[in-house]
Amino acid sequence: MSSGITACAYSARAAEYTSLFGSISSTSTDDRVLVQDWAGSLEGKVIDAGCGPGQWTHFMHSIGVDAEGVDLVPEFIETARQRYPAIPCRLGDLKDLPTPDQSLAGILAWYSVIHTPPEDIGAVLDEFARCLRPDGGLLLGFFEGVTLEVFPHAVTPAYFWPVQDMAARLQDAGFTVTSTHSRADPGVRPHAAIVARRAKP
Repeated sequence: MSSGITACAYSARAAEYTSLFGSISSTSTDDRVLVQDWAGSLEGKVIDAGCGPGQWTHFMHSIGVDAEGVDLVPEFIETARQRYPAIPCRLGDLKDLPTPDQSLAGILAWYSVIHTPPEDIGAVLDEFARCLRPDGGLLLGFFEGVTLEVFPHAVTPAYFWPVQDMAARLQDAGFTVTSTHSRADPGVRPHAAIVARRAKP
């Protein structure tokens, strides 16, 4: 599925999405701890890639991180700018982030690759690797599955990924996986997160 189709699908439901998920209070305590520990360990600029209405960008900013939000959806960027005027947020594609080579300390990609087809995931991870300085950090959140398969997400089709498959794709893109996290809370889809570092030359 193209990024344009995904952007249009979220544009049509941006207000609904923001109402349901646009507050940090709607997130898991475990996720907040993970993001805080990860982001707090970085020194330098961090991009929230696929920031939506900006709740994670603001969260990182509130703990002293130099965070910027990037998203495909104009309605999300407008909302983020209105809510958090002190935090930079701009339009951008995960395959073409608006940042120079090796300029970032970290990238948070929290559920922003869930709609990316498996044949396109390599291009996204390569772009993340381009933007991160050597030893820069990546935190990737996604839906975990026993097998790699598509499912009918409420907004637009998304994918379940086995942790080992996503970790292998990261390694192919030049990352070293440092930790993995899985959780299956009642009533929601299984969650996974991978913490990785951009390999040094």
